[in-house]
Amino acid sequence: MNTKPNTKNQNDKKAVFETMPVPKALTIMALPTVISQVIVLAYNISDTWFIGRTDNPYMIGAASLVLALFLSMAALSNLFGVGGGSLMVRLMGRGDIEEARKTASYSITMSTIFALGFSLICLVLMDPILRLLGASDNTLEYSRQYLLFTVVIGGLPTVLSLTMPMILRNAGYAREAGIGVSIGGLLNIALDPIFMFVILPDGFQVLGAALATLISNIISMLYFIVVYLRIKDKSILQLPKRLEKLRPDSLKSFYSVGIPAAIILLLFNSVNIVTNRLTVSYGDIPLASVGIVMKVERLPINIGLGVCLGMVPLVAYSFAKKDFRRMDSIFSTARITILAVAILSMAASFIFAEPIVNAFINDPETIRLGTEFLKARCLAMPFMIIGFQIVNFMQAVNQGKTSFLLTIIRHVLLNIPALIIMNMIWGITGLIWAQTVSDIINAVIACIIYYRVHKSITAPQAEISRKE
Repeated sequence: MNTKPNTKNQNDKKAVFETMPVPKALTIMALPTVISQVIVLAYNISDTWFIGRTDNPYMIGAASLVLALFLSMAALSNLFGVGGGSLMVRLMGRGDIEEARKTASYSITMSTIFALGFSLICLVLMDPILRLLGASDNTLEYSRQYLLFTVVIGGLPTVLSLTMPMILRNAGYAREAGIGVSIGGLLNIALDPIFMFVILPDGFQVLGAALATLISNIISMLYFIVVYLRIKDKSILQLPKRLEKLRPDSLKSFYSVGIPAAIILLLFNSVNIVTNRLTVSYGDIPLASVGIVMKVERLPINIGLGVCLGMVPLVAYSFAKKDFRRMDSIFSTARITILAVAILSMAASFIFAEPIVNAFINDPETIRLGTEFLKARCLAMPFMIIGFQIVNFMQAVNQGKTSFLLTIIRHVLLNIPALIIMNMIWGITGLIWAQTVSDIINAVIACIIYYRVHKSITAPQAEISRKE
């Protein structure tokens, strides 16, 4: 087994992490990820957009409810993709190639086991789970259709098509990772109208969207399997043949980053569930409006996440090498980029709120509420992005507990209480503005914590340099 690849390909990958100018390195790592994130968003939006062509708010509401379970699968991917990918690249930075190889293999194996378990739970407890999420008699049957094919049957391909590109990206294969995610997204967009309006009869548009998502995720997973087979002789990445045994210190590092990364999405998911539960008390049409807005606001968020995901392996590698000057340069370059995107998107969303919502549905009341909601929520974008980047930074520098603390602050101490309190005082208007208020406060707290953590990890090296 070739556990120490020594090829031109590996030297090129190493240059990206060590010597390449930061803007170029970040572009190489982030651009494919940004493109793939935008395409992922496009196919998520396409489901809502094509379902919206029916002018049936109950169908849109059903898709919005199942999004919570889809995000739970993404949380599983974060557990093993972020935890494993972050540890793997730090091990590579320290030259521990064999343990890095085992970590990559362990991540894929555990993703498979947990994905199958999650799908089984959703199958057995389908109706109780959907009712808990806020499904009404109007949305329950549509929700069942979407859940069955995207989560129960599609759980394994969905989780693996999210986990495998994370591992690839952290190993320096950002382009291959981006292509695979993009293939799945573009295929989903192409299949949506075929299944929804050609193959299946009227009234089964939600089922058609679910089938399109299932098939596209299967194709994406198969692509990543082929990539793993193609690069197995020139990288540390191989398809697992068994459950690898990691060292105790590796396992601790793996889960200290992976568990908070998963909880971040679960708590984000919990906020969506609370939002849906509170919104549905005003009716299914407000729920559909919120569902549209949540999809629209994902554009700057997904672009920002793409930059952050491209930043993480570069920061992690520089951190492991104790090259803090390069680490800081990477972080600063990424922050300037994502803030520019967030501010531009905020302005566009505020100015063009009504036509944006109108593009999804022609129902006048849904458009009116969606326009009001989008104008309020778009103001949170720059502050939200700042918080996301700092959480990703903490994961890169093995500060899993701090990333978990930041998550607790944002969701448990700020978001959920703000939703409940502002809804009680100002009704549905307060419910929508709660996100903006909590994210502004969270951004201030996150920056304070970042500077303290940054000082703690760089001070020892600065002291050594001063003495020398």
